[in-house]
Amino acid sequence: MGTILTNAPAEPVGAVAYATADGLLGSVWLLVAIPLVSAAILLLLGRRADRWGHWLGVGAVGAAFVLGLTYFFQLRGLENKSVELSLWDFITVGDLRVDFGLLFDPLAAVFVLLITGVGFLIHLYAVEYMAHDPGRRRFFAYFNLFVAAMLLLVLGNNYVMLYFGWEGVGVASYLLISFWYERPSAATAGKKAFLMNRVGDAGLAIGIFIMFATLGTTQYDEVFNSVGALGATTVLVLGLLLLLGATGKSGQFPLQAWLPDAMEGPTPVSALIHAATMVTAGVYLIARSNPIFSANSTLQLVVVSVGALTLLIGCIIGAAKDDIKRVLAWSTVSQIGYMFVGVGLGGGAYALAIIHLLAHGFFKANMFLGAGSVMHGMKDQVDIRRFGGLAKYMKITWLTFMAGWLAIIGIPPLSGYFSKEPIIVAAFERDDWTAWLFGGAALFGAGLTAFYMTRLFVLTFHGPKRWTDDIEHPHESPKLMTIPLILLAVGSVGAGWLLATSVPDWLAATAGLGGQEGEHHSVLPHAVINILSILVTVLGAGLAWFLFRGGTAIAPQPAGVLVTAARRNLYTDAVNEAVFEKPGIFLTRALVYLDNRGIDGLVNGLAAGIGGGSGRLRRLQTGFVRSYATSILTGALLVLAAFLAVEAGWLA
Repeated sequence: MGTILTNAPAEPVGAVAYATADGLLGSVWLLVAIPLVSAAILLLLGRRADRWGHWLGVGAVGAAFVLGLTYFFQLRGLENKSVELSLWDFITVGDLRVDFGLLFDPLAAVFVLLITGVGFLIHLYAVEYMAHDPGRRRFFAYFNLFVAAMLLLVLGNNYVMLYFGWEGVGVASYLLISFWYERPSAATAGKKAFLMNRVGDAGLAIGIFIMFATLGTTQYDEVFNSVGALGATTVLVLGLLLLLGATGKSGQFPLQAWLPDAMEGPTPVSALIHAATMVTAGVYLIARSNPIFSANSTLQLVVVSVGALTLLIGCIIGAAKDDIKRVLAWSTVSQIGYMFVGVGLGGGAYALAIIHLLAHGFFKANMFLGAGSVMHGMKDQVDIRRFGGLAKYMKITWLTFMAGWLAIIGIPPLSGYFSKEPIIVAAFERDDWTAWLFGGAALFGAGLTAFYMTRLFVLTFHGPKRWTDDIEHPHESPKLMTIPLILLAVGSVGAGWLLATSVPDWLAATAGLGGQEGEHHSVLPHAVINILSILVTVLGAGLAWFLFRGGTAIAPQPAGVLVTAARRNLYTDAVNEAVFEKPGIFLTRALVYLDNRGIDGLVNGLAAGIGGGSGRLRRLQTGFVRSYATSILTGALLVLAAFLAVEAGWLA
């Protein structure tokens, strides 16, 4: 199935030498093919697969994970740790040559394991969660399609292949977010996600066009080797377009508004989007394109600024939400912001961002599935103000959610401490005054994260019972749901240290990742930053525990300007409506009016005039001979009168 291209160490960076397609790595294409074929089978067989289709979906992702793990260990044994598989010529038009090929290197490998490993646990959980849904088979078809598209995105060996998977992820997310399309809110959320992502996708597409126009290629190695020949302005424009695409997929400012609304889909969808697939795509794009972003300091500054601003937006809004899934959604917006700060800082911070992305996959999937377990036991209630005291009734969910909560707020030695803390330290290592700006934002965000996540945990599992009358005894979820929770909780506890000690060296084999040249002096000693980070985390968590340990009012309470703004998403939706939606609606209505009254009016008026005239002329057709004779006589007299007038000179 194609030709393997392995990077040879003796060649310049990006050069390739051909080798035969032997060994298991020659079948890397199976990672994409297996879930894609499974999705096709489930969709084509229709209701005939209802009884067993969900297990086919689970098995497909499980098989992909086993293969991914096998490929990972085989890649470790290679000296060059980079294998490129060329399958066929995808586009050959004039000077444009696009290869349908896959690249399996250290960066792609860690994403493959995240997508398939965490994705498998979410698929397994969804078997029970969706057990009573009549569309379960269709759900797993879309789920498999989602995984296949994401795998193509991270395995493609050029930007066109990446874009192919990029759009596949967008389509699959639309199908899953609006899965319960009979609900107006779900249908609207699906459209919102689809349309907002089209804005980012347009930027990515234009960036790919610029690559071909200026460099004549979209292959990763060829693009990266040629970046140095581009002007600073071209690099900046190209990077900004890639960044626009990344902000769309990863829900970063200014395209973050779709991500919390995506909670309208089933909870396993939320877990897959936020932990293992869609929102990580933007971080992957910037990390993969690191030679472009590292070539322009202004571009890196923009990326860090977007990340810092977004992480604060997510924290502030998350502290004001009462829907358990929306709090987690805004926390994803915030945590992806930390990752953008990491990839924007460049150098060794690229690896720090990937570490946080991987650790986040464990604890965010854990908490989203935990939220689904709470909803399962509380008859789909989502308002944390109506929970309380669930620790007594749902002990497994409580303990696993606790692991995710402690991990995300960065309590040592859980995973979040080892993944987020180094990004905060790196932010303080910038060479100018922005070290205080970005480092302070990251540090402040850590305290806010501890506050709103502790608020979520306390109001859900502790304090007095605040249940509605229709809920008598909340119950723990079935084993098929709790087993994935336990495994993800283990990852939430221990993955951080393992990732922090292994991922930087592993990624060093990917050009531009894993190493940082030169010495960097922090504006504050690292020990001081660590102490401050732990201090603000404990203060934020302690304040939330003190304020909400006794529950909270169920009815909306008067609030100050900041809380009111946070409840309204800092008016970002209102800005989008005022700047984009309402002018668009006005333009649409104006064009419809012009079409109806102008174009259609002209056509319809002409038709009406001809029709009316013909109707009047039709009245002359009476069928009486005397009428026709009179008409002939009248016409003859008029003709005769005209001739006489000409002869007399009257009409000369």
